[in-house]
Amino acid sequence: MRLEQGTWVDSEKWGEPTDLRQLPLFAREDPRQQPPATPRTLAEDPRVESATTDDALDWTLVAALRAQASEQLSQAVAADHGRLDRTAQQELGRSIVLDLVETAMADSVNDGHGTWSVADQQRLARAVFDALFRLGRLQPLVDDDRVENIIIAGHDKVRLELVDGSVIPGPPVAESDEELIDFLIFLASRSEVNARGFSESQPRLHLRLDGGARLAAAAWVTPRPSVVIRRHRLMQVSLEDLVRRDLLTPVAASFLRAAVRARRSIVVSGSQGAGKTTLVRALCAEIDSHEALGTFETEYELHLDQLGHHEIIHAWEARPGTGERGPDGRQAGEFTLDEALVDSFRFNLSRQIVGEVRGKEIWAMIKAMESGTGSISTTHASDAIAAVRKLVTCAMEAGPHVTHGLATSKLAATVDLIVHLEMSTTREDNASQRRRRVSEIVALEPGEQETGFATTHVFRALDDGPATPGVLPDSYRQLARHGFDLSGYLTGRGGEAGQERAS
Repeated sequence: MRLEQGTWVDSEKWGEPTDLRQLPLFAREDPRQQPPATPRTLAEDPRVESATTDDALDWTLVAALRAQASEQLSQAVAADHGRLDRTAQQELGRSIVLDLVETAMADSVNDGHGTWSVADQQRLARAVFDALFRLGRLQPLVDDDRVENIIIAGHDKVRLELVDGSVIPGPPVAESDEELIDFLIFLASRSEVNARGFSESQPRLHLRLDGGARLAAAAWVTPRPSVVIRRHRLMQVSLEDLVRRDLLTPVAASFLRAAVRARRSIVVSGSQGAGKTTLVRALCAEIDSHEALGTFETEYELHLDQLGHHEIIHAWEARPGTGERGPDGRQAGEFTLDEALVDSFRFNLSRQIVGEVRGKEIWAMIKAMESGTGSISTTHASDAIAAVRKLVTCAMEAGPHVTHGLATSKLAATVDLIVHLEMSTTREDNASQRRRRVSEIVALEPGEQETGFATTHVFRALDDGPATPGVLPDSYRQLARHGFDLSGYLTGRGGEAGQERAS
């Protein structure tokens, strides 16, 4: 192979020029088209084959070319006075990367080393482009639809949780822990609209990634940098889709559909990875397209504004502050979910959707539910009753004026249903199977005491299947006019009666 006027000519192909600019340089094979397999090591597993294609790359060279490309791109953007949008920057970056790869190959040939194949050039250019604009060595793993979670406990200690529940080793994602931390710092600062700090003074990072994945990282306070990337595989999803996946029964789906249409306020609870965000997307798909929605998240995950179901969606994202804390204890630029919810009162919203309730923002959520109905939110909890108790604790974080009794009575008066998701993983013959199901749907009402609440298990788990009919409060019979399969519910009610409990 020789260089002729900027184009490499392969003599083994009858002298026809190979111009990298005419090749799909950054295209990847669709991993979903590859056959399933059950090996236990990454190198043997075709389901994550994309993660092994770059093993032979010189990552030191990739880092050097990325630094050169970044400098050239920064100079070009500055010369254009920052008018280049992200798409234009990526096109310019692609051209810069290709030029740098050609120069690097020419240097290699001049030094007496062997020529590079077109495939080698493509891999190198793709790796540099990924490092510049995407997730670097993490990108092939995030692109693979068979990988559900990426768990990193150091640059060379990587585990991949696959969609079938199995866990297999992954490839190193950096040459050292220090390089991994440097890349996370770069990744956190790269966002044009919501850059986040990551440093010894801010040792934790929560970040949304392109495509809907969520990254959580910690360093300096852990022995080695720790990273978890969670991918959301189901974006366009309906309750019917979840019925087909055996997450809930058709009768339970009809009940939830009717509850959403009747503007009942719903909290979805469950453990990490149980499918709370997916269920919220399915519930929101039942909201009339003309309703104006507001979404409130620490990092964008719902992406309802991108799914096309609704005409008006105002999507808020919290923003951590930077620098020293002021006299009020806040960092400059900080914007909380609590503030977003308060601001939303002026946006004429029909409903508020909170991605996850972790703290005092539930108090603002309660205020929103008092002035409107049909809100949906999620929280982490071990069961439905535990979710109520956690929300009471979160509300009390709003300040000493929110007592336990006040928080309990307000929640009982504003939250209508708790839908609990359960996830279990079983292993048989060295194969894992992950299963998610709606295990409880609990109706919440004020208790006999002014500061208490009463719960009724409208659906409850029997055996290991999705929740089945339990006890239906009289007030929920009217959901039949909104599509609830009341006759199917009454027919399916059998075995143990659903339990009622007051607190």
